[in-house]
Amino acid sequence: MSILSLYKATLCGLSADKDRLLRDLQSLGCLHLIALQPPAKTPEAAPPQHAEDAYKALRYLDDVRRPRRQVTAEADFDFEQVVNKALSNMQRLRRTEEQRDFLLKRIQELAPWGSFVFPPADAMAGQHLWFYQIPGQQMADIGELGYPWQLVHKDTRYAYIAIIAEEEPPAEVMPVPRTHTGAVSLDALRRELYDVEVTLEEIAAEHESLSRWTYLLRRNLARAEDQAALKHAHTQIVDDDGVCLLQGWLPQRDLGKLEQFADERGLVLTAEEPAPDDTPPTLMDNPAAVSGGQDLVSFYQTPAYTSWDPSGIVFFSFALFFAMILADAGYTLVLGGLLAYFWKRMGSSETGIRLRRLSVTVLGTSLVYGVLVGGYFGVAPPADSWLAGLQLLDLNDFDSMMRLSIIIGCLHLTTANAMIAYRAGGFPANAQPLGWISAIVGGLLLWLGNGDGVSIAFSLGVVMLITGLGLVFGFASQRAMDSPKTVLLRGLDGLRALTRVTTLFGDVLSYLRLFALGLASSSLAMTFNQLATQVQEAMPGPGLLLAIIVLLVGHVINLALGIVSGFVHGLRLNFIEFFNWGISEEGHPFRAFAKKEIKP
Repeated sequence: MSILSLYKATLCGLSADKDRLLRDLQSLGCLHLIALQPPAKTPEAAPPQHAEDAYKALRYLDDVRRPRRQVTAEADFDFEQVVNKALSNMQRLRRTEEQRDFLLKRIQELAPWGSFVFPPADAMAGQHLWFYQIPGQQMADIGELGYPWQLVHKDTRYAYIAIIAEEEPPAEVMPVPRTHTGAVSLDALRRELYDVEVTLEEIAAEHESLSRWTYLLRRNLARAEDQAALKHAHTQIVDDDGVCLLQGWLPQRDLGKLEQFADERGLVLTAEEPAPDDTPPTLMDNPAAVSGGQDLVSFYQTPAYTSWDPSGIVFFSFALFFAMILADAGYTLVLGGLLAYFWKRMGSSETGIRLRRLSVTVLGTSLVYGVLVGGYFGVAPPADSWLAGLQLLDLNDFDSMMRLSIIIGCLHLTTANAMIAYRAGGFPANAQPLGWISAIVGGLLLWLGNGDGVSIAFSLGVVMLITGLGLVFGFASQRAMDSPKTVLLRGLDGLRALTRVTTLFGDVLSYLRLFALGLASSSLAMTFNQLATQVQEAMPGPGLLLAIIVLLVGHVINLALGIVSGFVHGLRLNFIEFFNWGISEEGHPFRAFAKKEIKP
């Protein structure tokens, strides 16, 4: 569990070999490219980093109502052509639907006026028709206008009139603004709507026809991704005066591979360690068994290159937190059955395999904890059974469970500070995290000692708490104490550091949610069991069926709540409380310029 050391590699070659160089580097797959060119002034015109058009086309073809039989032979398959046809069809559909919506609106607006065609301009001796949609209660004012007019249509709300006048009547004279009917007649609009609907049918037919290529599109997405990444890489290198130059971050373990690559192609290669002002990407390296923790960490944030990799700790702590929140062996067995059902499907990808390992650890921990608390769908095992002999914890023993949750929280935050102290080096660089460790342990001992001033735990807790806070106060600043002013400033820095005591206290108390949510899950399961029993007793006969329904619905709801709570709060305690004390800087992930398509 570590963050791999990187080198900044610079490759220089001939511009004529640029295309081949990039293709070969993509096959090599060990460089995280550094953009040497400034961003394009028009980003929308720059080639995308991913095969966005291909994904867009695939999603569009997946939405077809009646998909055609899939073509599986690639002999007549042209990836680019299918993508372009699908996107063209999608754009035509959007434009045509907009045209249809416009026509429907215009037809609705013109329907009260009927179908008419304006006469030629010289047929009315300079007069024009002006149309108004007048509210019924204002029609009494129309007779006083002094213009000839005709009622065209009338409904319960409006009267539709046409006025004959050489100029448009003044706005202050008419009670409402003029209605713009346009020069296209209602019949013409209806004919145009018919043609548009026919076009929509043709587009839908083409959409269905293109859906026959969905399978092959999905199979060739990796190739499209590689082509998009290659085009994007061309925008990141410098090509000037017959020479091309590119840079990238390289794992130290792959330096020999890149050196051999450069020698075989006659390239100039330089490799140097990151400079202080560099911001290298973060490449985490974890054993396969705990690699799922790396996915959990990356889900929230990527640690900075100069930080440390918390994947292993997050892997196991998440499993424990989820188990304590679910707190039921019966629910765990149900989830285990679901995992078994999807086991083979999850093994089809590397991500799925990592998730499978994580799920096994989480469910294994949940099963053990569920047995320890004696939770089986909210039913406790009989007192004389062997399962009862395995029950070591009682969720209803509030004091013990609160004590367990607080101890786990203190250990979790102590681990975070211990990693910071380890990476800081020797004393006094690591004095502050060591001080927080001492303060956490001291405060825990004071609490466990119940305020008994004569106990060893209480006395040791007082010493450790005072010592820890003293270390935090004394070494919170690196200022040299060479004047009264700097001594005062250093003291203020120490006081400011001590204000984190309140944050520490709140973070430790946050771990009480482990006990509270586990108790809530167990109590809710018991409640549904009691409701089912009451229904059965109240309604002999049909009550049995209703009781079964109550049990199924109730436990499904409770299991869903347990899963959501386990994920949300199990991750929250890692990402908020733990990272707050262990991870101070955020980085960006290492993304190798590598091929995704696998050649058989």
